[in-house]
Amino acid sequence: MTQREWADKDYYADLGVSKSAGQEEIKKAYRQLARDNHPDTHPGDAKAEERFKKVSEAYSVIGDADKRREYDELRSALAGGGFRFPGAGGGFGGGGFGGGAPGGAGGPGGAGGFDFNVSDIFGEGGGGGGFGDFLNGFVNRGGGAGGAGRATRPRRGADVETEITLDFREAAKGVTIPLQLTNPSPCTTCHGSGAKPGTHPVTCGTCHGSGFTNEQRGAFGFSAPCPDCGGQGTKIEDPCSDCSGTGVTTRRRTITVRVPAGVVDGQKVRLAGQGEAGLRGRPAGDLFVTVHVRPDEIFTRSGDDLEVTVPVSFGELALGGTITVPTLDGKVRVRVPAGTADGRTLRVRGRGVPKRSGTPGDLLVTVRVQVPPKLDDAAASALRSYVEAERAGGFNPRDGWAGAK
Repeated sequence: MTQREWADKDYYADLGVSKSAGQEEIKKAYRQLARDNHPDTHPGDAKAEERFKKVSEAYSVIGDADKRREYDELRSALAGGGFRFPGAGGGFGGGGFGGGAPGGAGGPGGAGGFDFNVSDIFGEGGGGGGFGDFLNGFVNRGGGAGGAGRATRPRRGADVETEITLDFREAAKGVTIPLQLTNPSPCTTCHGSGAKPGTHPVTCGTCHGSGFTNEQRGAFGFSAPCPDCGGQGTKIEDPCSDCSGTGVTTRRRTITVRVPAGVVDGQKVRLAGQGEAGLRGRPAGDLFVTVHVRPDEIFTRSGDDLEVTVPVSFGELALGGTITVPTLDGKVRVRVPAGTADGRTLRVRGRGVPKRSGTPGDLLVTVRVQVPPKLDDAAASALRSYVEAERAGGFNPRDGWAGAK
């Protein structure tokens, strides 16, 4: 997708978000629309397929922070602020492309000013160069056409994604682990500069460090990436032999990943600047680590609360007592009130999953009665005596039960 193709498309409208929407809001809107219009859920529906392609294209641009910035600059430039060109006495007026020169004098083409169509501006007619080339230069330079002294915008390296799997307790408490990666990294010989050790990149003599060359065509000035330095603004006269002047080599490296306490299954941890290295010392991309969490044989989670089910006897519930319960850090003793019902959940404050705020969740202890599979004669006799005494006291567990009617 080129900047020329962006000009007459409103990607924000395609995703149903405002121009001030955050990246998370844009991602959420895209996911919802992609699910609603996916061809797999609408087989044979041409309109849904077309809508799916539309939102995918929109997200590929404004879902990327760098592309979104360029898209916004391009749309803003076309919307009405007007351009001013080097060497021209005036510019397009604030009303768009149709304004005349200051003081009421018409620009080229007569007093009525310019009469452009966006499709004409970005069309194929008229040979090479043209307005599209100018706008490409305008956007990539990060400023107006008059900013001849500005350098090109640094291009960062690509983001990298990887996955790790943690035990439940490691994810709950947080852990620091080593992670091995094989990807483009700064050259250790030239330290990412691309130049042979002892030398340095020199300013390009053609563009004088701006990364662009300018060409005057009548009243218009056009910019294009410098052909001698490739838009870098500098040239390497003696390149590093290990990276061939790129400043980047592919190598295996080990980094330390700190996974915060309380991470959940599927969550991504971002490590800024740990992705692929940018060419010739440009900033590196980011590393996104997706965390998978193995189930635990004892604990489960509900948000920041830790859940555990503890087997108890009928006597412990009926008479009350104290039971020992495991936590992420050792064990605690929990009091069971007399007359506790089977399945009741007891809360132990502050013994759950740690929070970033520093206040951990709670430990939720659910008690479940375990019935002995077999009783010896003495236990059976004692239990029968208890049942008789229970009946004599008037207790019937089915009193008030709808099924007893």
